[in-house]
Amino acid sequence: NQAGIFNNTEGELVVDVFETNSDFVVVTAIAGVQIDNLDIAVEKDMMIIRGQRQSPYTESGKKYFYQECYWGPFSKKIVLPENLDTKATDAQINKGILTIKVPKLKAEVLNKKKEVKVS
Repeated sequence: NQAGIFNNTEGELVVDVFETNSDFVVVTAIAGVQIDNLDIAVEKDMMIIRGQRQSPYTESGKKYFYQECYWGPFSKKIVLPENLDTKATDAQINKGILTIKVPKLKAEVLNKKKEVKVS
């Protein structure tokens, strides 16, 4: 009997993380969650994905034979490389697959000298 195994815990998303020539990409299967119910925060070197998966069956008195699906709050932290334009992050859900793309900065932006004012 697996019922109650996840009580008072937070689930963790399973993700694929990869890069293309132009983007840093995070992909996860996230069925049962709408994009409006997600909180995706991108800061300097960290992406945090938070959400809640509501059980579609809310009636009481259920007797589980198996309970392997996780229902409730979940989160995932992903360390980001330095060469990203985090202000241009885009997230979409299509057929239960969440895809987050963060464009890479162009080489000329990365190589631009930063002048320091000396007083």
